[in-house]
Amino acid sequence: MAIHINKLYELTQRLKLIFILVAIAIVLVSTLFTNRLAKTLATEERKKVEIWAEATRQLIQSNEESNINFSLSIIEANTTIPVVIIDDKDNIMQSRNFDEPSKNVDEFYKKELIRLKAKNPPIELHLDDNTTQYFYYDDSSLLKQLYYFPYIQFGVIIIFLLVAFFAFSGTKKAEQNQVWVGLSKETAHQLGTPISSLLAWVDLLKLKYQEDKLINDMEKDVNRLRIIAERFSKIGSKPDLQVVSLNETLDNAIQYMAKRSSQKVAIQCHFPENEHLFLKLNVPLFEWVIENLCKNAIDAMDGTGRIDIYVQQKNNEVFIDVKDTGKGMDKRKYKVVFTPGFTTKKRGWGLGLSLAKRIIEEYHGGKIFVKQSEINVGTVFRIIMKINSKE
Repeated sequence: MAIHINKLYELTQRLKLIFILVAIAIVLVSTLFTNRLAKTLATEERKKVEIWAEATRQLIQSNEESNINFSLSIIEANTTIPVVIIDDKDNIMQSRNFDEPSKNVDEFYKKELIRLKAKNPPIELHLDDNTTQYFYYDDSSLLKQLYYFPYIQFGVIIIFLLVAFFAFSGTKKAEQNQVWVGLSKETAHQLGTPISSLLAWVDLLKLKYQEDKLINDMEKDVNRLRIIAERFSKIGSKPDLQVVSLNETLDNAIQYMAKRSSQKVAIQCHFPENEHLFLKLNVPLFEWVIENLCKNAIDAMDGTGRIDIYVQQKNNEVFIDVKDTGKGMDKRKYKVVFTPGFTTKKRGWGLGLSLAKRIIEEYHGGKIFVKQSEINVGTVFRIIMKINSKE
């Protein structure tokens, strides 16, 4: 099942990558096509300006017998291309299709002329042997829109991808939450009846075989099942947080794991010297987190190695580092390891770290993440919690 979930996760990641690459390809093709079209339109606009300049020349050189209607119609037809005519001393003779400001008009045209000279080469208009005027022009509003279109399209695609991603993530997370809560509570409910029955049978056996020490061990295991069922029942409900000793809580979790792990695994907790820390915790759920981290560490070490839990206080926060001497992991997996269903083990559902993250961050308001890891050296998981004074 775990292998199937990992393959599904990898397939989902590949589909996301393919979707992003397709979107980028669409934008690139659109940009290339738009740029090609814009260049063609820019060439056509220059030809129009040349015709407009010729019509202006004919109009200037016309006499009383000349028919100026055609020249006027060409000049008046230009309603989109900004054009400015200057003499050889940069004096502005005429301008058209500019959005002039209400003040400082001369300053406005000086700046525009500098910009237009850098943008397009002028069209020279020779009126006579001693008189030459120069036509400078800007892109039409249509051509400007065409230049901006790929960027607008790219922005729209990015916004669409973001909206789709957050909508999909929100829906997926809500569905996952419903599955988590339903599965957890149903598990707790199903375990409740047989556990109650087992406890009753243990009480009867204790009365009948009072000197049998194995019954006490049996009672401990049944009580352990009761604690596990209680943990499942709390998933999805508002946790009951109480100020408790962090030292005692960690010691209890470590002792439980030490008794149920190989003798080749050493587990030790390191507390600040002469300091007792208190946190607001739901003890069963927090112990579950520590147990899951220790179980993952033991699996990563193949049953042989060392687990050290370092506790330190900084200002109003406590840092809990769970360090193992296992196989380690690649940096790309630092966040992926908390994804539901992700596991490197042949057996298992890949839910332990996902549950740990939810318990720490959603129920206790803390943080949990991979602090560091090195292949064949080990991994350090860090938990950050707020400190409470003893009440």
